[in-house]
Amino acid sequence: MRNSKHIGDQTESKALTELLEYGYSVSIPFGDNDRYDLVVDDGGDLYRVQCKTGWPNKTETMRFNTHSQTTRDGSYHEETYHGEIDAFLVYYPKNDTFYWIDAADATGQKMELRFESEIDHPSINWADTYEFDGTIP
Repeated sequence: MRNSKHIGDQTESKALTELLEYGYSVSIPFGDNDRYDLVVDDGGDLYRVQCKTGWPNKTETMRFNTHSQTTRDGSYHEETYHGEIDAFLVYYPKNDTFYWIDAADATGQKMELRFESEIDHPSINWADTYEFDGTIP
């Protein structure tokens, strides 16, 4: 049975492979206590990256969490990544594509990326703007 931890582990391993295929050096923090999953070295800068899995939401959109969810001492907790990561690398299984979203561009709890729309509005986060082509913005 696939649970959220298993899905996250699969996304993280796919992200690692994707980054290595583009020639980046990637480090994995030891343990599960860091707020980021990977450290990406582009030869000049280091990026703390949180890997996420997107899911279909409304028609022509995908959504991903921009916060973590944990249970401690029987209580549910949500925490944003504000100031603790540099980017999200989001995998969308439906189209087998990765999206690089700078942490500064991400919304506080969940973020939607839109693939198509009949309207063009400044508040729309267009998926193709964030599609990861091997270049870190």
